[in-house]
Amino acid sequence: MKLPPQLEFAGVCLREMTEADIPAVEVLERRLFPVDAWPLQMFFDELAQPETRRYLVAEVAGEIVAYAGLMCIEPIADVQTIAVVPEFEGKGIGSAILTELTQEARRRHAADVLLEVRADNPRAQKLYLRFGFEQIHIRPRYYRDGTDALIMRLPLTGPHPNESAPTEGATW
Repeated sequence: MKLPPQLEFAGVCLREMTEADIPAVEVLERRLFPVDAWPLQMFFDELAQPETRRYLVAEVAGEIVAYAGLMCIEPIADVQTIAVVPEFEGKGIGSAILTELTQEARRRHAADVLLEVRADNPRAQKLYLRFGFEQIHIRPRYYRDGTDALIMRLPLTGPHPNESAPTEGATW
């Protein structure tokens, strides 16, 4: 898939997640979300539903540094997960992944993309706001540690200029 020039230069490869990637993704999942990590089987279950799901990984030098997934059941698409290892934040990888997920939602004729983000994660919130997401609800104590989830929505009617290549100095 075609990546923004900054990411091609940085040696990032964005590709479809395969079952062979799941063990490495699960290690990252446990590292990045120790309290709320998905069980290993959940990744296998998600990949087994290509008619409604799409999962991606980003690699640098053959090592997975980010992953994400989308569920789309018309008219709604939902970002199931998106994660970038801290050492690779701020390089535009999260932006590239989110761009591909929103484009996939459009290809699948979704009217809106929804996601949940931790209320204590301003970096991710800033990315989503830059893409045109708006907060529409709060789920109190959604996460196991009691943190609220902000429910955000991106309407897919009309063009969204921010869901293209990450801007200079992208922050995720």
